[in-house]
Amino acid sequence: MSKSSAQYSQYPQHHPHDHGRAFHRRPAAAAAAAAIPLPATDDAYTIVHAGKQVRFGPVVFWIVVGTVVLLGLWSAATATYFAFRDDVLTRLIARQAEMQYAYEDRIAELRAKVDRTTSRQLLDQEQFDQKLDQIMKRQTALESRATALGAMPDVTGSIPRSAPQRGDASQTTPKPSPISDTVIFVAPPDREARLESRAPTVAAPSTSQFAKNHGFDNVLARLTNSLDQVERRQMAALSAVEESMDSRMRRMRGVVSDLGLNLASLEAAVPRSAMGGPFVPVKLTANAGPFEKQLYRINTTRAEMDRLNRTLALVPYRKPVIGEVEFTSGFGVRSDPFLGRPAMHTGLDFRAASGDPVRVTANGKVVSAGWSGGYGRMVEVDHGNGLSTRYGHLSEINVRVGEIVKIGQVVGLVGSTGRSTGPHLHYETRIDGEAVDPQKFLRAGVRLSAG
Repeated sequence: MSKSSAQYSQYPQHHPHDHGRAFHRRPAAAAAAAAIPLPATDDAYTIVHAGKQVRFGPVVFWIVVGTVVLLGLWSAATATYFAFRDDVLTRLIARQAEMQYAYEDRIAELRAKVDRTTSRQLLDQEQFDQKLDQIMKRQTALESRATALGAMPDVTGSIPRSAPQRGDASQTTPKPSPISDTVIFVAPPDREARLESRAPTVAAPSTSQFAKNHGFDNVLARLTNSLDQVERRQMAALSAVEESMDSRMRRMRGVVSDLGLNLASLEAAVPRSAMGGPFVPVKLTANAGPFEKQLYRINTTRAEMDRLNRTLALVPYRKPVIGEVEFTSGFGVRSDPFLGRPAMHTGLDFRAASGDPVRVTANGKVVSAGWSGGYGRMVEVDHGNGLSTRYGHLSEINVRVGEIVKIGQVVGLVGSTGRSTGPHLHYETRIDGEAVDPQKFLRAGVRLSAG
């Protein structure tokens, strides 16, 4: 391919030195001349091949060159793509798998979180149900305890809502009868405070999220606090009853000992009432709590105290007349009111008005009821085990021989029969037929009545 010019001729040029020489055509030179492109008259591109010439314009030429270059670039890109296609696909697949795994891990984490939250809620609800069940069982137990306390003779009515105040004992405790030996005891004012100070502190239960969310925690706390207060009041009342019984038992045994009486002999003399049934021993359950154990001790003490009360019902330690005791003459040696000489006075003279009732001081049986010398009208009651009492100078007798009399029963009226200078009651206490000072028994009665 060459570019032609018009100034050149297609014929061969002669060298100046060639003048005079014969012109000989050279075959090689002729072939070379044939291969030389012919000159052209413009800027076109010419391609000569096998003696043929193909001329191209510049636009077509560059179009062809550009097409060849684009085909080459396309071929190179295609070859590169196919060379690295596997690596690209592998990276894309790995990236997609990584994203999928990340999503699956996130979903699994959220699911586990939901499961933990659900499990925690279920656990909190189960704990709440258990606490509520414990409260219900505790309330049932406290109700049964209140029933047991209400059935006790030493506890009247329901459990008090507040601790007894100082100075209220006279308002709540009835005065004992002058003839009755029944004494109602009142717990010390600070007894409940002492018990509360010794009571162990109950740790507050942990607050659960379920209870917080549903507003039940405060309700459970109030219920628990209320039950704690009821239980403390019950334990305080039970402790007061036990302390009262123990104190009375000590006084009763001390009275029998001070009077020089044989407790076994007195118990043997107690008449048996119509009772019976199979013997069933009392046993505590293995899971018995402090309340049940204390109630068992109280019941045991109460049974023993009832037995002692029946025994002491035969001991004449009560007053034979109502009202303030005023003696006109004591037991022992005195000046005889009629003779003025020293004489033995075997009883106590109680000042009283004519017609005042005279009451028997212990259970027993009337062995004498009528006129008896210097006693005037006299009643004698046998209390068993060698104990007996006499009531003299009566204006009227209201019992007959062989009659069974009870404590406080009226056996006659005050008078001035027999060797008497005025209306009064001559009262004697005898052991095995020998007169003893009745004041000894009266002082024992005062001791037993001391609250």
